[in-house]
Amino acid sequence: MSYIDGFLAPVLAGTTEEAYRDFAAKAAPIFREHGATRVVEGWEDDVPDGKTTDFRRAVQLQKGEKIVFSWIEWPDKETRDAGMKKVMADPRMQPGDPMPFDGPRMIFGGFRAIVDA
Repeated sequence: MSYIDGFLAPVLAGTTEEAYRDFAAKAAPIFREHGATRVVEGWEDDVPDGKTTDFRRAVQLQKGEKIVFSWIEWPDKETRDAGMKKVMADPRMQPGDPMPFDGPRMIFGGFRAIVDA
């Protein structure tokens, strides 16, 4: 089964959905080029406040910020490990323009798929 990298990130205040989409659309083909089978970026739409915890508290959302929920699918963990190394070394992924999200507050992790229906 596939391997998934999941991300939850706060998009900085003043960054429009279109600006974030443009940023993500430049990165997605690089991940695909290095082995990812799918890259999905989701802009918050129906994100309720929770009683104990929620997405906003998880990323310490600040006034004017938005949340993105993203994932990258890989054929397997080995492809992901090799692909991520290549992505991080790719000159197109090196810092240039300011990032539209706050990296230190981003939550991420790798997951083995156990159901794919």
